[in-house]
Amino acid sequence: MPQFISLEGSEGAGKSSAMKVIAAELSQWQVPFIETREPGGESNAEQIRELLLHSAHLEAKTELLLMFAARNEHVVKVIRPALKAGQWVVSDRFVDASYAYQGYGRGLQWQSIENLEQWVVGETQPNLTLMLDVDPEIGLKRAAKRSQKDRIEKEAIEFFENIRCGYLQRAESNPRRIKVIDANRSITSVKEQVIKQLSYFKQSLLNP
Repeated sequence: MPQFISLEGSEGAGKSSAMKVIAAELSQWQVPFIETREPGGESNAEQIRELLLHSAHLEAKTELLLMFAARNEHVVKVIRPALKAGQWVVSDRFVDASYAYQGYGRGLQWQSIENLEQWVVGETQPNLTLMLDVDPEIGLKRAAKRSQKDRIEKEAIEFFENIRCGYLQRAESNPRRIKVIDANRSITSVKEQVIKQLSYFKQSLLNP
């Protein structure tokens, strides 16, 4: 049965490197899979991504609605068709990001996010989520070396501290699905942690 894996984490957590590790492991397992991302992953969703990352200003509710508009295109046109075709899906971010960024970061009510999640996502939920937990100061320093800051990365440090709290609360509430990776450590350590969690996940599929 095809599986849906999501990867979460704030700026500079090392998701790109972790995605490569996941792709390499799935290739070794010889399962067909696609890699995708949010916001984005589909042509219309990628255009919305540009608005989200590079607009001069967006109201918090507008940001949330745009995220779910992009997510709807992504789920309907990419994720569900891939799963139906027997492919695994690996997504750089999914719904947990909205709870962390728009919920904890922007201070929007979780009930609003839950309502949108039920409407847009429904039962198309990840089977496994790897959450890369990084200290905001460390993550932002890493991100600054990578590229110019986008609209989100220009936020104050408190914003990212709140996001981290949101992610950790999601992990605490969903311990079977969300596995926390200590991303403050070296790339080698993060890689080992990711591989270990994937191994546990594989064993759970073989021995349900």
